[in-house]
Amino acid sequence: MVDKQIHTPVNLERTIELLAPALSRPGAVLVDATLGMAGHAEAFLNRFPDLVLVGLDRDPEALSIAGERLARFGDRVHLVHTVYDHITEAIADLGIDETSGILFDLGVSSLQLDRVERGFSYSKDAPLDMRMDSTSELTAERIIAEYSETELRRIFWEFGEERLAQRYAKKIVERRAIAPIIRSADLVQLITAATPVAIQRAGHPAKRVFQALRIEVNQELAVLERAIPAAIATLEVGGRIVVLAYQSLEDRIVKRALAAASSSTAPAGLPIELPEHRAELKLLVRGAELASDEEKAANPRSTPVRLRAAERVRRAS
Repeated sequence: MVDKQIHTPVNLERTIELLAPALSRPGAVLVDATLGMAGHAEAFLNRFPDLVLVGLDRDPEALSIAGERLARFGDRVHLVHTVYDHITEAIADLGIDETSGILFDLGVSSLQLDRVERGFSYSKDAPLDMRMDSTSELTAERIIAEYSETELRRIFWEFGEERLAQRYAKKIVERRAIAPIIRSADLVQLITAATPVAIQRAGHPAKRVFQALRIEVNQELAVLERAIPAAIATLEVGGRIVVLAYQSLEDRIVKRALAAASSSTAPAGLPIELPEHRAELKLLVRGAELASDEEKAANPRSTPVRLRAAERVRRAS
């Protein structure tokens, strides 16, 4: 299978529908903050002939694939190797002051999931890597080898919401004292052996631990907490942001950031709302929008998605 075939963009038509009003003018700038293999980006460039795209990604392999895929669009495309909380610096370096649209498609990309050797999957044996950026130093293997039992318990609980965090952390520390844990199959075997059979029936016992390790390796939640407000700050009036999140921890961060920017800052009790207290954003969907049944059938990876969107209605004071 070629790379273009293994990536089906999630909620593509819905993201285009939501961003279209902001991208229809000449010279509009869309930042795809999670470029991946450019499935969304290619569709937007095709749909809007005057659109300028800035694609951000921390994964050099994804940028290489995206570069080939988007080469035919010439100088309408600018690709940047960076983590998306550096969106302000990325556009400033390109001489761009404001953005018309911003798209975040969070979580693990199709490229990372489908490359067994990247170590993101608990269902296939591979080195315990899990780096979205292969040039970074921290790997899942290092976390398993070096973090204390307390630290392991914390990340399993906070980032995986794993009820057996304490048990798993203890077993890992005991096992690594005998032999290093360097492959995903070794970790899965250890976790499975430590999981009561009744709990195993509820789903794969390693799922939450692998999620927690991936988040810690890539600092995903800390980065996201910085990225959403930074992205909002770049939007021009009438500009729009769409975020696709795939698990509750991500979605909670996005929800808080959009809610804060779409709420009045007027102190309680004021008889009138002054202009400087008015909301900067207007929410475009009610709550978190789920994928349609048709979308889920066509693209199973859309099943857990939660979509949120907003439009800038005034400049910040």
